Amino acid sequence: MQKSIIIGGVIAALGVAGGVAIGAYQSGDSQPQYADIISVDPITQTSETPRQECHNVTVTHRRPAQDEHVSPAPPSAPIVGGVVGNQFGGGSGKKIMTAAGAVGGGIAGNQVQGQMQQGDTYTTTEQRCNTVKDTKQETVGYDVRYRYDGEVHEAKLDKKPEGDRVSMRNGEPQWQSAGGA
Repeated sequence: MQKSIIIGGVIAALGVAGGVAIGAYQSGDSQPQYADIISVDPITQTSETPRQECHNVTVTHRRPAQDEHVSPAPPSAPIVGGVVGNQFGGGSGKKIMTAAGAVGGGIAGNQVQGQMQQGDTYTTTEQRCNTVKDTKQETVGYDVRYRYDGEVHEAKLDKKPEGDRVSMRNGEPQWQSAGGA
């Protein structure tokens, strides 16, 4: 009889211990833990890539003078000016008018020849290039803020978390399984 009392006491003790263990398990941390994601901000990086940009332009050139040391006026210009000046005046006035006509003819000839040389141009097409930079901005990660157990925490992630909360295990976020309702 004593044996059955001992066996009964052991069974009762095991039953009570089992009930306490089951009760503790049900009331304890058996529910999954989550942290609320407060904000997700992209981390961006800007890169510049140089490249050549070319286009054709029309350029006007002036032809060089045939002989830089020769007067641009034709040699007949002062003579023609002198003959014209000689037609005016009389006596010593005729001589003055002839000389003035020769000087005026030389000046006029220079100007005419200069105008002709300025108009003696040709055009070419030339390629002009300059360096431009293409700017590209890309996301290289994310700054994530989340609230767990009343405290705000931060994390840097390579990928953007999905959803508005993250599963927690032993106080650590499980980003690979982020999500939830």
